[in-house]
Amino acid sequence: FFDICRLKGLNGKQGVLIPYSNVQHLMLRSDVVEACKAGMFSVYPIKTIDEGIELLTGIEAGALDKNGKYPKGTINYMVSENLQNYLKKRMAFNTNKW
Repeated sequence: FFDICRLKGLNGKQGVLIPYSNVQHLMLRSDVVEACKAGMFSVYPIKTIDEGIELLTGIEAGALDKNGKYPKGTINYMVSENLQNYLKKRMAFNTNKW
């Protein structure tokens, strides 16, 4: 991936997500290390999918509150709302008798 980014032109906005558990085993080529040091490429170690979602979207993932709800405006809230809408549509469809 780095090679493709380099060919297209490194701009400081490209990077890769890697599992945090792989950091200890990470072996990067010297050109990748230099690009990272120069701020032209990034390697983001993430511990959770939510961390990746936040990095990729710039929007908070959101955690469940004590009532089992996600905060409005978060990715997980939007996903939850969409799933609820799909469920409502499915339930409405299911009430039709053949």
